[in-house]
Amino acid sequence: MDRDSWPSPSLDISGEELPDRRAVALNAQCKVDTEPKILLRFSSLHRLLRVTAWCRRWQSTAARTNEYVKRKMDATIQPDELDSALFGWLRVVQKLHYSAEINAITANRSISVQSPLIKLSPFQDDNGVLRVGGRLKHAVLSPDERHPMIAPPDSWLTRLLVDAYHRRTLHGRVQLTLGLLRCRFWIPQRRAVVKQLIHRCVAYARWRATTPQPPMGNLPRERVTPSRPFLRTGVDYAGPIFIRTTKGRGHRSYKGFIAVFVCFATKAVHLEVASDYTTEAFLAALRRFTARRGLCKDTFSDCGTNFVGADRQLQELFRASSPDGQRIAHAVSTDGMKWHFNPPSAPHFGGLWEAAVKSTKYHLRRVIGETTLTYEEMCTFLTQVEACLNSRPLQALSDDPSDFTALTPGHFLIGAPLLAVPEQSLLNEPENALTRWQLLQKMRDHFWEKWSREYINGLTSKSEWLKANAAPDVGALCLIKSETIPPSRWPLARIIQLHPGDDGIVRVVTVWTPSSELVRPLTKVVLLPGTDHNTAA
Repeated sequence: MDRDSWPSPSLDISGEELPDRRAVALNAQCKVDTEPKILLRFSSLHRLLRVTAWCRRWQSTAARTNEYVKRKMDATIQPDELDSALFGWLRVVQKLHYSAEINAITANRSISVQSPLIKLSPFQDDNGVLRVGGRLKHAVLSPDERHPMIAPPDSWLTRLLVDAYHRRTLHGRVQLTLGLLRCRFWIPQRRAVVKQLIHRCVAYARWRATTPQPPMGNLPRERVTPSRPFLRTGVDYAGPIFIRTTKGRGHRSYKGFIAVFVCFATKAVHLEVASDYTTEAFLAALRRFTARRGLCKDTFSDCGTNFVGADRQLQELFRASSPDGQRIAHAVSTDGMKWHFNPPSAPHFGGLWEAAVKSTKYHLRRVIGETTLTYEEMCTFLTQVEACLNSRPLQALSDDPSDFTALTPGHFLIGAPLLAVPEQSLLNEPENALTRWQLLQKMRDHFWEKWSREYINGLTSKSEWLKANAAPDVGALCLIKSETIPPSRWPLARIIQLHPGDDGIVRVVTVWTPSSELVRPLTKVVLLPGTDHNTAA
């Protein structure tokens, strides 16, 4: 047959290239819970064994007379019946988890070398329970201690056993619970199992009180932006201090407080005496401060719950929702001052002014001690303390031999440390006024250049709170930590809102209690086991 007589194909094959398709096989593995559902319904070993014992007693008396059944069912459960119920449940879970070992022992064969029980030389006792053979046959111990019963680590019955013995030790620690369990049961990987289950105990978690600690956040914009001294200020109260009315005998003393103002940019400190803890006394101290240092654009303070030793009125002073706090905010808003409040119970949010309070108390304790000063003497002494604080170096001293002075807050206030030796007067020296003004401007620019080059760079590294923890979930149960009441009385709450910072890390949450809604930092919240990312694993 010639080529022209060949049959033509009826298929129209396209010239386009088809993409390669590879067969994909998915292998999904899931753990199937094969333990009886009736076992999973119980959360207490005591209740499980008693219910099982009653069922067994009823089953054994089913074929007897009614009088015998009534007399038998009215009797108290005996210890041997509870032991029989425990042996029965152990046989059930051992058959599910160690079926290959039980079959080998029943057939008088050696168990596999890959079995997790190969080192224990297991055997079955008269009750059909798998026990540890071991090497303590001749030890002067009880039979249960020489040959403890084997409990699978992944079984629900093992969880009930650990919980029961943990409660028997009055919520003891891991080592105490392990020691009591070891007298009767052998749990493979027992320390990890007991530790995991104990840390889920709510009563144990109350006293362990592990609070999440988010990593240290970024410095506020006000801390790293050059600005006029005290343009952005943090304020706190220190005290109480005792002020005497007059000198000499027969005087009376009253409680006063120290208002501490700290500049955000330069860390300069201004101290004022407040004669009492009323709103009027604080506003008077604020007026004296602004009259000498200038008006503030932004003022930052705590909410007041961290004022140790102060009266309830002082705690109400800076609370944003209190009438006093509203009066202060309204009074300063007329001068263009904006007030910012930190979350309640979060003193570490105001570390700048807390450090200034600590430094102020350092000088107070070492110089005054128990001495009571008058109002004028206290004001004089606080101005000297203020000069000391404003003369401290902002960073470590330089190793440069040509650099004799360190940058201090006083450089931004008067051009030199406040405790520096006065220089010789230049009034009699002929000098061009414009040149002198330019010299002062150059000195100011030099201070800010040194501030940007040395001080700001020294704030880069984080000193603590380096590890990042997973944020809690909305709806998680927690305890509100308090230093005034014991952990057993900490109120239970639920997280209803997260407040992430500018870096996306949650450091403040809103919690709901049966009586109110509260805003608290994560460091004052104890997440209950099984409700957060850290314990869910």
